[in-house]
Amino acid sequence: MLKDYFIEITKDALIKAYGLEEKDIDLKVDVPKNKDFGDFAINISALSRILKKSPLEIAAKTKEQISPENFTINVVGGFINFKVDKGILNQIVKEILDKKDDYLKTDIGKNEKVNIEYVSANPTGPFHIGHGRWAALGSALASIMNYCNYKVTQEFYINDAGNQINKLAKSLEIRVRQLQGEKIELGEDLYPGEYLIDCAKKYISDNKGLSYGEFAKADMLNQQKELLKKFRTDFDVFFSELDLYKNGEVDKTLQELKQKGKVYEKDGATWFRSSEYGDDQDRVLIKTDGKNTYLTADIAYHKNKFDRGFERLINIWGADHHGYIPRMKASLEALGYDSTKLEILLGQLVNIIQDGEQMRMGKRKKMVTLKDLVDEVGVDATRFWMIMRSSDTTIDFDIDLAKSQSDKNPVFYVQYAHARACSILRKAVDIRVDIDNKTELDPLLSQEEIDKFYIEADILPLFDNLSQEQLEAIKDLILKLEEGRVLLYNAVYYRAPYMICKYLLELANSFHHFYNYTRVLSDNKKDSLMKLSLVNSFRIIMAKMLDLIGVEAPQKM
Repeated sequence: MLKDYFIEITKDALIKAYGLEEKDIDLKVDVPKNKDFGDFAINISALSRILKKSPLEIAAKTKEQISPENFTINVVGGFINFKVDKGILNQIVKEILDKKDDYLKTDIGKNEKVNIEYVSANPTGPFHIGHGRWAALGSALASIMNYCNYKVTQEFYINDAGNQINKLAKSLEIRVRQLQGEKIELGEDLYPGEYLIDCAKKYISDNKGLSYGEFAKADMLNQQKELLKKFRTDFDVFFSELDLYKNGEVDKTLQELKQKGKVYEKDGATWFRSSEYGDDQDRVLIKTDGKNTYLTADIAYHKNKFDRGFERLINIWGADHHGYIPRMKASLEALGYDSTKLEILLGQLVNIIQDGEQMRMGKRKKMVTLKDLVDEVGVDATRFWMIMRSSDTTIDFDIDLAKSQSDKNPVFYVQYAHARACSILRKAVDIRVDIDNKTELDPLLSQEEIDKFYIEADILPLFDNLSQEQLEAIKDLILKLEEGRVLLYNAVYYRAPYMICKYLLELANSFHHFYNYTRVLSDNKKDSLMKLSLVNSFRIIMAKMLDLIGVEAPQKM
């Protein structure tokens, strides 16, 4: 990675020039706003405090200890600037063409076993829009972590042990009786959604001997699974909360907490001493009516995940669960687990915008569901829009814009760049037509010629006889391609798939800019081959990044 490379040679130079220890050197690389200065800049001004010298003097003396190889170096104030030469640019393209899909890989995961739990909706109705955000985010995060050598299991926690299932059963029963002609009203505390009418029709047709609750839960869960599959969200495990009770894990966990002295009785309830572990107060585990709180089963569930051998747990929750984090971590500490191995990603809401106005969304009545949205704008647009903002930022999902074939639509802009690259690669080997003579001509190149050149990948002459605009466009594209490795590392490290969407937009912009300034195919075969190697390098990186976030890379649009 170029940024790491320039940091390391600057560190070595500082050690040689001033005898500093590496632990005293903290450097960061920026991109200069003025490209005349260079492609990368390192500010060493902070070392003035240690060395008691001016930043300019430190930078100048450090520069003397660096032997440029395929780059030039200059000093401006306290900045050491590096400008890469065509040798480095050539090597980037050669490496992409050689490694292909593996070019972006890093070993940040080191085979760590990770459980990512997300969506985990109650099986009481269709997914709402928020579930779609967690589905897109969770599956994208799992994908990029797996790619970077984590061993990820994607898990859906089925909340099927609470009173909501009893309400669902009663709601279905009322709908069935209504369809059978009985004059009966749906109670205010039941689920009023019309989706249960369809469920009732299925129940009447063939209830398979199941109770209302069993049938409704199975039907809702089946619909959820079908939509998740369509949405390119592939869970490895669907874990039932009910099984925690059937297997006795909830009782065993409570008993363990009691043995450790972490619970006590007060006012007829059983309390967990969570305040001893940083929570703002103790929490009830068993209510005065003898029923467990949600926290009780959640503690058993997280214990179960660690006991299954996972080394790290990542949960994606809505922002309204913020207060739940301290008590969850407290429970793990009380049971003897390392609570830092539990990561919680909180996400804000999604506002649906149509015709310039925000749509009102109820939870159960005439709601805008995830299925509605996917049917309206498609899987690709839904996933991209759901991922392209940091999870702690509210999304304004503009349906009209997401459906448009416009440069202002981010997913269209990115996918069109990939399709344009594929079009150029196809034209290179397609039969040509002489418009004047209305005759067919042989392809400009054969695929064998192109493949052979990719192996050699000597694009150095490409940088000769270019205008400054062309040179900068090509250089900008290559450096943006190289940046992908750092970007992906950061997206994994910070659990931030939105960084990939941002990068894809920047990469697409660099490619469109390159296309506008550069004629790729011409009668000069060597020149065409050199430029095609760059086009294909772009296609490889763009396709892989789109794949990592579950968005298709179309070859035609």
